[in-house]
Amino acid sequence: MKKVILIVLGVLVLGAIVTSILTRRDRAEAKVETGVVKRRDLTAEVTCSGTIQPQRKVDVSANAMGTIVKLAVVEGQTVQQGDLLMEIDPNAYTAAVKALEATISSSRADLELARASLDKALQDKRRSEELFKEGLASEEDLITARTNARIEQARVNAARHRIDQYEANLAKAHHDLSMVTLTAPMTGVITRLNVEEGENAIMGTLNNPGTVLLVIADLGTMEAWVEVDETEVVKLELGQTAEISIDAFPEEVFTGTVTEIGNSPVNARSSSREAVDFEVKITLQDSPPNIRPGLSAKADIVVATREQALAVPLGAVTVRDYPLKSADIRRYSGKRARKQLAALAEFGFKARSAAGDSTGDRTKRKETEGIFLMKDNFVKFVPVKLGIAGEDDFELIEGVAEGQTVVTGPFRILRELKDGAQVEPLKKKGRRGRGKSDD
Repeated sequence: MKKVILIVLGVLVLGAIVTSILTRRDRAEAKVETGVVKRRDLTAEVTCSGTIQPQRKVDVSANAMGTIVKLAVVEGQTVQQGDLLMEIDPNAYTAAVKALEATISSSRADLELARASLDKALQDKRRSEELFKEGLASEEDLITARTNARIEQARVNAARHRIDQYEANLAKAHHDLSMVTLTAPMTGVITRLNVEEGENAIMGTLNNPGTVLLVIADLGTMEAWVEVDETEVVKLELGQTAEISIDAFPEEVFTGTVTEIGNSPVNARSSSREAVDFEVKITLQDSPPNIRPGLSAKADIVVATREQALAVPLGAVTVRDYPLKSADIRRYSGKRARKQLAALAEFGFKARSAAGDSTGDRTKRKETEGIFLMKDNFVKFVPVKLGIAGEDDFELIEGVAEGQTVVTGPFRILRELKDGAQVEPLKKKGRRGRGKSDD
């Protein structure tokens, strides 16, 4: 009896071992997340950040040097075009005007003396010509009289030119005097006031800009000045729409239109590869009443849309050196191999031994985007051609049909997954951030 019990126990243990081996042979190599290829409305956006600035503003600088003796505005004040802003000490410029006026008066008196001398010289010339005809004057006297007349005429012309020069200098002096009174060049708001009464205003030179006394901005039309990476700026076009979020107004989203795209980079980031950003201006359609220049903003610019495009989740797309090497293809034997072939035959999977397949090893390979299709828990890598990228999905142009199941993650599994491998789908979860199922 004891012998029979031992035999029965041995059979049971042996059966358990065989069952365990068979189960292990049919066990999935990884647990994966899955999705379905389906049609969706896709929107491709370029996300960038920057600041809010007025579409039109004027930096008011000094065109005259001197001490500010009167300041008529304060920061935040609304001014109309032509309103008084400030005055610079006019004493030096007034003195220059008076000095030139006196010089011109003196020069006009000199002109009158030169004209009188010219009249006398002309009379002497006529008298010498008459006496020469009558033989009462020598030729030398005639030449002298004519020469004196020409000299006096030259003196009159010189006096006139000096007056013209002084009058031009006087006009410039009047202009310089007018520059001490600064008026508003446009209607707007004083968004920055950099000076106080008693400070010195400094004029700019060719190489050194002058003092920016104040800034006037038209806050009626505002823009978002954002910086876009060089890899994405080529996607932008004038007239594209955008949604702008301003940190100071967290509950509101503003719409805008791309109105200017920079042609020159605004900065270069030092790295192993030079990368640059380009400035893009987006005009806001409606601005809140309390908006101010310099507020931080983020913009999502719509660069492409697709209605009911064939789409695959972003996480499903991976890269492989293609054609695949034999080492990249998982092939089983026995019953498991028959299941594998039956599941993946329609995707082009062939039953070949790993040792006998060297086609991928001999063929020149290159990195190719693709996805892993799944059927009956077996996967097959299929190259695809992608279109635009939406928030959660890629547009599929070719390579996969609607309704097919694809592996979407996890990334560490997808990165090492082999063509033909057996997997186990994880329980379905809602789409990240949207609460929708992939089904």
